Amino acid sequence: MSEEKNCEFRTSIGGQALLEGILMRGPKKQAIVVRTPDGLVSRVEELRLIKDRHPILGWPFIRGVVNFIDSMVKGVKALTYSAELLPEEQQEEPSKLDKWIEEKIGGEKAQELIIAIAVILGIGLSVGLFILLPTILAGFLAGTGAHHMVRNLLEGLLRIAIFLFYLWACTHMKDIQRVFAYHGAEHKTIFCYEKGLPLTVENVRIQPRQHPRCGTSFLFVVMIISILVFSVVNWTNVWVRMGLRILLLPLVVGISYEINRWVGRHDNLLTAILSWPGRKLQRLTTNEPDDSMIEVAIEALTLVIPEEKGADAW
Repeated sequence: MSEEKNCEFRTSIGGQALLEGILMRGPKKQAIVVRTPDGLVSRVEELRLIKDRHPILGWPFIRGVVNFIDSMVKGVKALTYSAELLPEEQQEEPSKLDKWIEEKIGGEKAQELIIAIAVILGIGLSVGLFILLPTILAGFLAGTGAHHMVRNLLEGLLRIAIFLFYLWACTHMKDIQRVFAYHGAEHKTIFCYEKGLPLTVENVRIQPRQHPRCGTSFLFVVMIISILVFSVVNWTNVWVRMGLRILLLPLVVGISYEINRWVGRHDNLLTAILSWPGRKLQRLTTNEPDDSMIEVAIEALTLVIPEEKGADAW
């Protein structure tokens, strides 16, 4: 019997690995727990969901884009917070832009602007590296008279190859290796909670570190869906193709989110096939955590579990 079929239920609680810490997000609250030389530091915030104010943003296909951007913003904020808690000798020197913003604006507004710039740059880098670069490289075939289907297929293969190389390169960075270990601790802890087991280091340690509802799986689904959606664009001009790729990206994210959501809710042959590539990718993005990392994950998850049993069901 599979790991998922042994679960008492599927929780909507999800997380993100930070620098020496973990962000856990429940239905009502979000918790950040970071291990410092002085012990664990926790911060809990009530979630204010934009869909509660604007219900249309919670509709299928729209909610995927909204949730993606919201996760990016909250993730960058959490990473910034965890970085500030690192010992001084491990903290990076602020960039010239950050210093300029602090001098000109100062206070909380400066921090919000820095985070906004980081989110924009992060999205821009991802779009440039995984969407536009493969389009440019595949565009070199246009002069050879290649059929548009061949060009689209090559572009998709290049996109997946660049994505895999990027993940592989990350695994060789020492700091990222520890982040990936915290990622593994997050998955193991959620598995333990879903099985209804007491949240102890011993129970969490034996759980698998690949989880079917991981963000890594979502990104791989985005890669595959982009091949299908972008295949309808048959213009030879590379600049037109790049522009249309950007315009179609929200649709790709929206479709990918709904697929990932559906796969996470069902157990059958189709969902097993769809989730298999993402799980294999998690061998790159998750490492085995030590007990201190598991303790961080347990604390973060405990802080966001709702008082009403089952209120966080997926």
